[in-house]
Amino acid sequence: MKKILVLLFLCFHAIAFGQHKQPNIIFILSDDHAYQAISAYGNKLIKTPNIDRLAKSGTLFNNAIVSNAICGPSRAAFITGQYSHKNGYKVNDGVLDTNQRFLPQILSENGYQTAWIGKWHLGSLPKGFDYWNVMPVQGHYFNPDFINQKNDTLLYHGYVTEVITELTKDYLNKRNPDKPFFLVVGEKATHREWLPDLQDLGAYDSIKFPLPTTFYDDYKGRIAASKQLMSVGDAMTIKTDLKINQPFGEKVNVSGRAAKPAIKGKEIEESMIRYYQQGEYSRMDSLQSKAYRTYYGQLSKAFQELHLTGNALKEWKFQRYMKDYYATAKSLDRNIGEILDYLDRNGLSENTIVVYASDQGFYLGEHGWFDKRFIYEESLRTPFIIRVPKLSAMKDKKLNQIISNVDWAPTILDFAGVAKPGFMQGKSFLPILENPEIKNWSKEGAYYHYYEYPGPHYVSPHFGIRTDRYVLARFYTGTEAWELYDLKKDPKELKNIIEDKNYSAIKNDLKKKLKALIIAYDDKEALKVFNQNL
Repeated sequence: MKKILVLLFLCFHAIAFGQHKQPNIIFILSDDHAYQAISAYGNKLIKTPNIDRLAKSGTLFNNAIVSNAICGPSRAAFITGQYSHKNGYKVNDGVLDTNQRFLPQILSENGYQTAWIGKWHLGSLPKGFDYWNVMPVQGHYFNPDFINQKNDTLLYHGYVTEVITELTKDYLNKRNPDKPFFLVVGEKATHREWLPDLQDLGAYDSIKFPLPTTFYDDYKGRIAASKQLMSVGDAMTIKTDLKINQPFGEKVNVSGRAAKPAIKGKEIEESMIRYYQQGEYSRMDSLQSKAYRTYYGQLSKAFQELHLTGNALKEWKFQRYMKDYYATAKSLDRNIGEILDYLDRNGLSENTIVVYASDQGFYLGEHGWFDKRFIYEESLRTPFIIRVPKLSAMKDKKLNQIISNVDWAPTILDFAGVAKPGFMQGKSFLPILENPEIKNWSKEGAYYHYYEYPGPHYVSPHFGIRTDRYVLARFYTGTEAWELYDLKKDPKELKNIIEDKNYSAIKNDLKKKLKALIIAYDDKEALKVFNQNL
C-alpha cells in the first residue's frame, strides 16, 4: 500500500511540475529585510502593498529560517543547498569556491536558461549562469557599478533598486522565449546605511515608531548578548548611519547611462575594493546630492538644537533608524510591484513561480539592536513568500512549518522536475505546499551555525537547534555558554532556562537532537565543541 501511495504522489508531481512545461522561476532576494518590516507579517504602521500582493496570491511562511544569519553565507547556502561548513563560505567577505556545483548549473543541464542580476556578494564572480550582471562587493545605492559576464564594468545612472528592475526587464525581454528561465533578482535594499530613493525621503517622518518592549534589555543570564557591539544606542553612528552633518559630495557627475572602461582579470577584484571605498555620497550627481543635503541638512540643524544625551539620544537614533530603514524599503516594495506587473503584461504570470525572501532577518530595535547574526528569532527568521500558479489552493495561505535556506535549492529543483543531487543537504518543501496539513515536517529541528568573530559586531560564534517550540544554542569563542529558550512561554527570548531543573529532560532531548544533526550534516568543528564539557 505504501508503494502505491508513493507512486501516486510521484505521478501527480510529474503532471503538476514536469511532464508538460517546466515553470519559469523568479527568486527576488533582498538584503537585511526583516519579516517584521512587512505588513503581510503583521506590521500595522507601514505598508508593503506589493509584497502583500504576492502573499495574497501565494503562500507565506511564518517560520522560514536561515542556517547562518549573515549576508554572503546565506547566499552561498541558497545556491549550493549546503550548510556553510560544507560549501566553505562561513563568513562575509570571503571568496566562494566556484569549483563546486551550483543550483544554476544543474538547472542549465535540464533545459533552463539561468541569470543573476543585482547584488551577489560572494567574493568570486558568478559561475553556472548563462547571464549575470552583478554589483561589486556590496554595491552602491546611487549610480551603481555592475560587472557582467564579459568582465565589463558599467556605471548605471539612477537609484539601485530601479536600476536592478530595469536590468531585470531588459533580460526578460531578450531571453529565449522557448526555454524556461531561472532568474535571481538580488536587491541591495535594505542594507546599511539605508539610503532612500529621492522620492521616498521623509516618507515615514510623520510616524513615531513605538519603542520595542525589549529595547532596554539588560541581557541578564545571556552573556553573549551582553558582549555584542550592535546596539542602536552605542554602535549606530550619527554621521555615517543616520547621515547627520554628513557632507554629500559631487565628485561623480553623471547623466544618462555611462560606462567605465572594461577591466579584466585581477583588476576586477582591485576595482571592487576601489569603487566601494569611494563611498556612497561621492557617487551622487548634483540633483541627488542636493536632495540629500536639503533633507538631511534640515534634520541635522534640528538635531543640533536638541542637545540630546542618554536615553533621549538613544531613542532619537531609533526613530531616525526606523524612518530611513522603512523609506529604503518603500522603493524595494514598489519595484517588486514593477516586476509583478511586467509578468502580468507579458503573459508570464500563469507559468512563473515567484519567490520573495531576504538573506536573513534583521533587528529593528528589538533587544536594543540593529544587524543580525544571532540564532534569536528576529535574526534567524526571514520573510519567505512564494506564489506557485499551479497550486491555486495555496493562495493567501500562511504556513507554520519550519523551512531553512538550505532547502531553497532542492525545492526549486523539485519545481523543475529535477532530482536533488546527493551533495545538497536541504530537502524540498514542495510536499507541504501540496499538502499543508503535513505535521511534524521538521520534528528533528533545524540546524544553525554562525562563525564570524570578532567581525564588526563581536557576536560570539555559536551553533544550535530550533524546533517548533524551543531554541538550544552553544556559544563558543568569546563566550562559552549554553542557552535554552521556550518560545511558547518566552517568545522574546529574555529568560535563559538552561539551568532550570524543570527543563532538564527537554534540555537533554534537545542536546541529543542537536548532536544528531551535527553528525548527520558532518559539522566536525561543531562536534568538537559539543563534546567539550561545559
